[in-house]
Amino acid sequence: MIEQVRFGLVGYGSGGRIFHAPLIASAPNIDFAGVVTTSEERRKQLAETLPEVGAYDSLAALAADGVRAVAISTPAHTHAELALEAIRLGLAVVVDKPFTLDAPTARELVKAAEAAEVPLTVYQNRRFDSDYLTIQKLIEKGSLGTIRRFESRMERWAPDRQIKPAGGGTLLDFGSHLVDQALKLHGPAQRVYAEMRGDTELDDDFFLAMHHLSGVESHLWGSWRQGGPGPRFRVTGTAGTYISAELDGQEELLKAGRTPAKLGDRWGIEHEHRWGHLWRGTTGAPVESSRGRWDSFYPAFADAVLGNGPLPVDPWDTVRAMEVLDAARVSASTGRSVTL
Repeated sequence: MIEQVRFGLVGYGSGGRIFHAPLIASAPNIDFAGVVTTSEERRKQLAETLPEVGAYDSLAALAADGVRAVAISTPAHTHAELALEAIRLGLAVVVDKPFTLDAPTARELVKAAEAAEVPLTVYQNRRFDSDYLTIQKLIEKGSLGTIRRFESRMERWAPDRQIKPAGGGTLLDFGSHLVDQALKLHGPAQRVYAEMRGDTELDDDFFLAMHHLSGVESHLWGSWRQGGPGPRFRVTGTAGTYISAELDGQEELLKAGRTPAKLGDRWGIEHEHRWGHLWRGTTGAPVESSRGRWDSFYPAFADAVLGNGPLPVDPWDTVRAMEVLDAARVSASTGRSVTL
């Protein structure tokens, strides 16, 4: 028998309903106990999609029912308060991105979890994207030589989308992923420069440049107003350039109601037409994409709660990413680069 962690979810909006609940329910070492939501509409949706999962009024009610861990998928401005409440209840915590609204709050949250000896991690699911894992493999194999420039984009065309204050703007929304990936691949940032469209709280379009201590230059774009999105990744090294045009397909699968539990080993497999290409001048060849593994996050977290492995994401990594995002706001408002 597989030892299971009794697990809860806080929030059942689009994030909780589409991106968390199906993955939690699919994890073999998790007993999905319930969702905290007081919305009658959300409770009805929960009953329709996951009738075996209960609805709860509060984190305290979850804890009283024997839950050991929770995932928080609520508006960004509520993350810190809810995570602290979970920590005080002794619950292991997954916090969706953006982790918090700024680096000082993120730092205090991680320290609180460490003081309470409670596992805390951040849902940086884009570390498990197919294209990102492919780039990681190419770098490890030396296929690109020494990396000089890393370009990464999350650009979409949604001109009527309302950027909500609760979400922290596009820099926090998309930037949380883009900065985390760049830091994980290329190491600490030394200098940050940014440009943003809109104000610092409700930006809808940004460009961020990081100079890494390793010498790599990262150029990152995020937008909800880009009518002609650029390639998802372009990674340039001394031996070649890897270009991946499209966003990883796992988001599409979840939005279509296809889950790891339904697809099994077919989950995260990219079709050949979505593979990236390795270019050397005018010569390019397709590179088979690594399997996307969003399905691995929650099983890994449950193992960590059981003491059987490390956290899937070190929360201090996210603190360092938040420091970059804070510096980006300062840079955008002053027109100057910021040294970290």
